Amino acid sequence: MLVNTMTDNFSSSVAISFEFFPTRTAEGCKKLVDSALDLARYQPEFFSVTYGAGGSTRDGTLATVLSTQSETAIATAPHLSCVGDSREQIKALLHLYRQQGIDRIVALRGDLPSGMGHERGDLRHANELVEFIRSETGDHFHIEVAAYPEVHPQAPTMEKDLENFQRKVDAGADSAITQYFFNPDSYHYFLERLHGLGIEIPVVPGIMPITNYFRLSRFSDACGAEIPRWIRKQLEAYGDDTDSIQKFGEEVVTRLCENLLQDGVPGLHFYTLNQAGPCQGICDNLGIPLA
Repeated sequence: MLVNTMTDNFSSSVAISFEFFPTRTAEGCKKLVDSALDLARYQPEFFSVTYGAGGSTRDGTLATVLSTQSETAIATAPHLSCVGDSREQIKALLHLYRQQGIDRIVALRGDLPSGMGHERGDLRHANELVEFIRSETGDHFHIEVAAYPEVHPQAPTMEKDLENFQRKVDAGADSAITQYFFNPDSYHYFLERLHGLGIEIPVVPGIMPITNYFRLSRFSDACGAEIPRWIRKQLEAYGDDTDSIQKFGEEVVTRLCENLLQDGVPGLHFYTLNQAGPCQGICDNLGIPLA
C-alpha cells in the first residue's frame, strides 16, 4: 500500500473531475448516484456523463446529468456527439441544457452504433459540432473536447491528428480531456507538439483506474491506449487474483498522477466506470482534501 506522499501538497489550483455513464436499471442508477455522492466529497470542478454511440443514450444522459447535479450539487456536464443526430436535435438539446442551468459540454464526434451504416447525421466531425454550439449559444457553454496523446486510433498520422485537434480549438473549444494513458511521456510530447502550433488551451489528462485486466485490455485495444509491457505482464501474472490486481493498479495509477501533478498539469479527469472505490483510493493517496 502506498504512503500518502502528496498529503498537504495537493494544489487547490488543480481541477479534479469524474466521468460516469448512464445506466438502464434502477439498481444501476442508485449505484451511480451513491458513487457520485462519495466522489463529491473531493470537491470536483465538475462531473461528466457520457453519450452513447449514435445518441443511443440521449435520454439517459439527460436524466443522469439532471439527477447527478441535483443529488450532489456538483456541476455536471453532458457529453454531446454529432454522429447520428440532426442539427435540430442538437439544437433542441442545447436549448434544454441551457434551460436547466448546464453551462459545460463535452463535445465529441462520437461513434456509430453497430448496424447504423453510414448515417452520420448533419455534422460529421467534432470541430463542426463545436462550431455549431458556438453559433447557437455563443459563449454560454464551456466546451471540452477530446485529445489523444497516443494518436486517435482512426488517424493515419500524428500530424493529421494534430490538425484535427487544431480545428476543434479554432472552432471555439475552451479546454480538452485526453484519452487515458499510462506513459506520461506521450502526454508531454503531445503538449510540446501543441505548443509548437501555438495551441495553449488547458489539456487535462484522463485517468483510468486499473481494477480488471480483461476489461482494461479490451478498452485499450478499442481506443488505442497503450498498456506498457511491464504493466501488462504483471497484470497477467496475477491471473484471477482481483485483490492483487487492484492494489497494483492503485499504486501504478497513483504514481502516474503524482508525476503529472509534479509537472504542473491543470487537472485530472477520472474515468470512474461508475465505481467510487478505485478513484477514492487514488485521490486519498494523492492527498486530495475532502469537503
